[in-house]
Amino acid sequence: MKPDLSIEIGGIKLQNPVMLASGTAGYGEDISKYCDLNRIGAIIVKGIALKSSNGNPPPRICETPSGMLNAIGLPNVGVETFINEKIPFLRNFNTRIIVNIFGSTVDEYGDVAGAFDGVDGVHGLEANISCPNIKEGGIAFGTDIDATRRVVRRIRKSISLPLIIKLSPNVTDIASFAKVCEDEGADAISLINTLLGMVIDTNTWMPKLANITGGLSGPAIRPVAVRMVWQVYNAVSIPIIGMGGITNSQDAVEFLLAGASAIAVGTANFLNPSVSTEIIDGLARYMEERNISNLSGLTGKMQIP
Repeated sequence: MKPDLSIEIGGIKLQNPVMLASGTAGYGEDISKYCDLNRIGAIIVKGIALKSSNGNPPPRICETPSGMLNAIGLPNVGVETFINEKIPFLRNFNTRIIVNIFGSTVDEYGDVAGAFDGVDGVHGLEANISCPNIKEGGIAFGTDIDATRRVVRRIRKSISLPLIIKLSPNVTDIASFAKVCEDEGADAISLINTLLGMVIDTNTWMPKLANITGGLSGPAIRPVAVRMVWQVYNAVSIPIIGMGGITNSQDAVEFLLAGASAIAVGTANFLNPSVSTEIIDGLARYMEERNISNLSGLTGKMQIP
């Protein structure tokens, strides 16, 4: 008997636990030429704000050992254009659409979230709280626990949609942030976002990114991500979407064993846009070989001696 890969994340029913991570699959149109979106559990679209923006100046991407550093700066088309021009394409596919949102103030988060409530084809929101709070000195919402509490509370009041909070790993106690999100009504936790890093060109003595610092992603961060998933799994009861350096089905299994209910594939999409479907197939084989009938037989099942 084939294993059942279906899963429910905060009220969102998925045909399998594999998602395309925000920022790595755009708004779906380009990657759909190489990846069968009908087979993917969900696509988490590139972050959306109230108004469009161009992001940071180049250079804004550079390779690092086992990963990449990016300072794209969240360029986006804005809420109105996304709803009118991007969602209609995504509605053609048998996949769940989760919209990643961001803002620069608490109220802006609430406003952009509210704009999606009731929009046909939007199945949930993922709030990126790694953005700077411009009203409080530029400190990221996701690294200040009180700011995290306020922004999650504001979004929750604005929507009836399932709410996923994407946490920043750049904190000392990730579990306490996850617990605050749960207490304020989040339906699931997404982790991890990128780690803050920097690369210097030793020929020019200048940073390789125009922004100087950027977000580190790829296999280099996977052990950190797995550790944080495990810590959060032991602190909250809401589902976890694990991400960070997943390139194959074995990586996906590792996150599930640590406590993730689903996983999202990010940087690997740039190397192999069809990698997500390969992970789905590999996960099914893994479960079949071990007579695991559904995902509950994997999630949080790490054995501790």
